[in-house]
Amino acid sequence: MHLAIFDLDNTLIGGDSDHAWGEFLVEREHVDSERYRLSNDRFYQDYQRGELDIFAYLEFALEPLSQISRGQLENLQSEFMQEVISELWLPAAQELIGEHRRKGHHIMIITATNRFVVEPIAARLGVDTLLATEPEEHEGHFTGRVVGEPCYQAGKVLRLRQWLAQNPEYTGREKWFYSDSINDLPLLTEVEHPVAVDPDAQLRAEAQVRGWPIISLRDQG
Repeated sequence: MHLAIFDLDNTLIGGDSDHAWGEFLVEREHVDSERYRLSNDRFYQDYQRGELDIFAYLEFALEPLSQISRGQLENLQSEFMQEVISELWLPAAQELIGEHRRKGHHIMIITATNRFVVEPIAARLGVDTLLATEPEEHEGHFTGRVVGEPCYQAGKVLRLRQWLAQNPEYTGREKWFYSDSINDLPLLTEVEHPVAVDPDAQLRAEAQVRGWPIISLRDQG
């Protein structure tokens, strides 16, 4: 069985769930609004340039999870899906996943965003495997720290290799990887079938030089 691997943010959905979650917390007044929004925007701009300090960002992004009760977090997560993620849904992305599904491919999302934010999105998309940045938990509560290697840039390659070591039946199989971001260049160069999806300017330039397919999953209306 071959592997169809997808980035999530700005690839399978029409926005960035990590940044949007921060905005959602600001709007719900669960964080210091002005300070948090400025930092959230600054980190997102760093990410877009391919210059994000992932550990500094995770210290910032995971802190609210440690300060809000688990029950309240789950309520917020449900509201976030209904009010924010539903507006970012891309029917063409679901169609593309369906094409790979019909070919018998194993469907995987590999994303730098933390599992708490993305797990319900991946579940709604119906993927087989989710590799995400893992927030640490202790006795049912988030600690604000990260477990293991963040699923970012070269970390995506490492996490995929770790998964393949644990699932050797996929070793040697063909792999597709779809992404919008220059941050995913390490994994795009690792697979047999790299595809740039609504790419940022840097990735578009790379894809054109390397002869990679460039596609759009955004609404064409």
